[in-house]
Amino acid sequence: MTYTENVRLALQSIKSNRLRTMLTALIIAIGLSALVGILTSLDAVKASMTEAFSSMGANSFTIRNRGSGIRVGNPGQRPKPFKSIRYEEALEFKERLNPAATVAISVRASSGATVKYGTEKTNPNINVQGVDENGLSAQGLELALGRNFSNTESLQGNNVCIIGSEISKTLFKGQSPLDKVINVGNNRLKVIGVLVSKGSSMGFSGDRAVYVPLLKAKQINSNNDPSYTITVMVPNMDLLENMIGEATAEFRNIRKLKTTASANFEITKSDAVAQTLFENLAFIAIGGVAIGIITLIGASIGLMNIMLVSVTERTREIGIRKAIGATPSVIRKQFLIEAVVICLMGGAMGILFGILLGNGISLMMGGSFIIPWLFILGGFALCVIVGVISGYYPAKKASKLDPVEALRYE
Repeated sequence: MTYTENVRLALQSIKSNRLRTMLTALIIAIGLSALVGILTSLDAVKASMTEAFSSMGANSFTIRNRGSGIRVGNPGQRPKPFKSIRYEEALEFKERLNPAATVAISVRASSGATVKYGTEKTNPNINVQGVDENGLSAQGLELALGRNFSNTESLQGNNVCIIGSEISKTLFKGQSPLDKVINVGNNRLKVIGVLVSKGSSMGFSGDRAVYVPLLKAKQINSNNDPSYTITVMVPNMDLLENMIGEATAEFRNIRKLKTTASANFEITKSDAVAQTLFENLAFIAIGGVAIGIITLIGASIGLMNIMLVSVTERTREIGIRKAIGATPSVIRKQFLIEAVVICLMGGAMGILFGILLGNGISLMMGGSFIIPWLFILGGFALCVIVGVISGYYPAKKASKLDPVEALRYE
């Protein structure tokens, strides 16, 4: 018999036991959808993170009053916070650091502001962030309209702002927002720029943010003790380590630390943050693979049981086929192909659900939509392997049936 005839016979057998077959295929689909879904969402988020970090550049580092909060191992241990980096300290550091580097200073002024223009207003979830003239480029943000802050505006705290694309669409309905005055909380600010839409990354969306000059953020900050973030960008990677050493020494002097005292601030390279995140994602991927494999093992046991029942129910059919000349290898091949077909049916459903689930999670987290061709091919290959393993024993049992005894089976 050809493979085509065997597949046709397998589909006929599946038709006669639809409910039983679909339940088995559904178990396989659940296992594969969990596996493909987790791996797809992780790949999509990883691609989004890579894009976000590459836009900021790998040749930069950040000075904060605490660590990034990203740790591999010791999940209950949080980074130790130090005293806040003050506005004056950040400005002094910017003035004193080697001019070969570009220094950007930023601070979050509010995370729940409402922005209004005329009768239109946003939800009360707008982030207000203070930046200097280098702050936008340090965060990988680009202007779609208007201009950036000048150094003078940053230091004098002018009543101007740059808004995200989503805020522009909500308030101005396609009209140009430039030179319009909006209310951000209790502050009236003139719009001088609109950002290119970037989506969200790691829980923060520049599309729903308002950027104000650094001193203005200091004046309107709802936090009594804000800590400023300093980002240092160097022209090329060769200067990075030397600049980190110089920045460490300079900032220790600014914070008046003794030679023997430990640093009360954290310096983090942008590529180190990305690498740590990717390592954490690898652990999540291992967990996802383990969950999927455990589910598939359960599905394979269920499939083997179904095939054993099928062999018992079709004993007389097997006897007739052997009586008219079917060899044990033909019988074995028929039941193996039937098991593989059931697995492939469940696998197709599982892969489809997994892709939709994974990309849905990714889009909610600000990632991009991807089609994981490697996981699709790997999923179908896994289905064939599971089908062969689950169907081998029942197929072998069917091929060894005595034709005389099988014909007498009632």
